[in-house]
Amino acid sequence: MSGLIHPSAVIDPSAELGAGVKVGPYVVVGADTKIGDNTYLESHCVIQANTEMGCNNHVHPHAVVGGEPQHSAFKGEKTFTRIGDNNIIRECVTIHRGTVQGEGETVIGSNCMFMAYSHIAHDCNVGNNVILANAVQLAGHVVVGRNVTISGLSAVQQFIHIGEYSFLGGASGYKLDVPPFMLAHGVRGMLFGPNLIGLRRNGFDADTCKGLKKAYKIIFRSGLTKEQSLAQVEEELPGIAPVERLVSFIRESRNGVTPDHKQRCANGA
Repeated sequence: MSGLIHPSAVIDPSAELGAGVKVGPYVVVGADTKIGDNTYLESHCVIQANTEMGCNNHVHPHAVVGGEPQHSAFKGEKTFTRIGDNNIIRECVTIHRGTVQGEGETVIGSNCMFMAYSHIAHDCNVGNNVILANAVQLAGHVVVGRNVTISGLSAVQQFIHIGEYSFLGGASGYKLDVPPFMLAHGVRGMLFGPNLIGLRRNGFDADTCKGLKKAYKIIFRSGLTKEQSLAQVEEELPGIAPVERLVSFIRESRNGVTPDHKQRCANGA
């Protein structure tokens, strides 16, 4: 073990390091942390207190994982950051732990890539296979479903939900929920239909893609009320699990759902 830890690293005595963990120069590992097997902490990164990381993670220089939340009510309470396996955390990424006002923990899944300067704020919940490109900013309490890609320089407001398998374009802003399986873009985020390329790459068959495309047109472009359009989708497209998931997400959204770009253009926004 000692041969894998650079002598300049500062590791709290209470930290637990798994087998094969490699720690580079000037790394700081805080109190009550757990670092899973075969994780690599590159030079100058900081793993702060109460952080749990799974196996095979790779943290690049100057990243800060488990930092104190940027929340004016935070008074040093014991809260947590929990991270899965096989994640790539690039240079200068910041991930903050939870708050007692929220869930008490920030949770990140496995097989994610967080590119340079991206930020995950307190009490976020990020699913598996998520990509945050350079300088993506997630505010507090954001929920990101699995297999989501958020392009560079995009920002997501507090408490927003980003549904699974969605793709958010670069330099975009989101203050409303983004439904699953969708393609979104724009300075004020707008929907542009299902994320068909991403869905096909992830093994969704042609019938499912067609179903989602038809459901989108009914929900966002038919002129019906929300409940009328959702009821019509349920009647015309039964038995397609992703369509059912789309309907339930929209029906359960507390923040409201990002509009179709043609709706916003029609309203003059």
